Amino acid sequence: MAATKPSIVLVHGFWGGAAHWAKVIVELDKRGFGDLHAVENPLTSLADDAERTRKMVQQIDGPVLLVGHSYGGAVITEAGNLPNVVGLVYIAAFAPDAGESPGQITQEMPPAAFDSIAPDSDGYLWVKQDKFHDSFCQDLTSDEALVMAVTQKAPLASTFGDSVTSPAWRTKPAWYQVSTQDRMIHPDNERRMAQRMNPRAIVELDSGHASLASQPGPVVDLIEKAANELGG
Repeated sequence: MAATKPSIVLVHGFWGGAAHWAKVIVELDKRGFGDLHAVENPLTSLADDAERTRKMVQQIDGPVLLVGHSYGGAVITEAGNLPNVVGLVYIAAFAPDAGESPGQITQEMPPAAFDSIAPDSDGYLWVKQDKFHDSFCQDLTSDEALVMAVTQKAPLASTFGDSVTSPAWRTKPAWYQVSTQDRMIHPDNERRMAQRMNPRAIVELDSGHASLASQPGPVVDLIEKAANELGG
């Protein structure tokens, strides 16, 4: 049975690295997913991040399920057209259409914590440290939020404006998790992006943006559902 499980490649978003998936990785491993990978995106451009993700996918023999959180959803949308990618799971994530960028989607429906994001003099975007807990992960402990705030990985601001060329969700099966208390991507934006891709399932969780850390069990439930459906 275990042999039918696809390899899973986890793709993080802005303001964090691959370690944001820590609790999801542990839970997936417990459930018998033996081939797990987490991309460390440079967050320098959508093209760079998609290429980094493609390189990891191309090293894997057999079917791959791509899972993206936040901006990582734009990355899997751009990188997901590789032939061995069998499905896409979006976790409180951007799912742009052709010609759309995360920045454009954000401006159409600004999220609650939009003003917590500030550029520095080098062109990187940060979530203000004193606003990080309330903005990004209000349902985590203050200690967890502090570590996330201090170790946040800032994207180049220009990455926010990079648009998707050929969205993989138009041709690959997709699943979507909406975070109903999300302050980084407006929950109604998440619902809109989810509905238009006609996914196999939409799951709503009563969580902030970092649902991958605050509700890893239900997040893995959705990933496991996707893997089971793809495995036939």
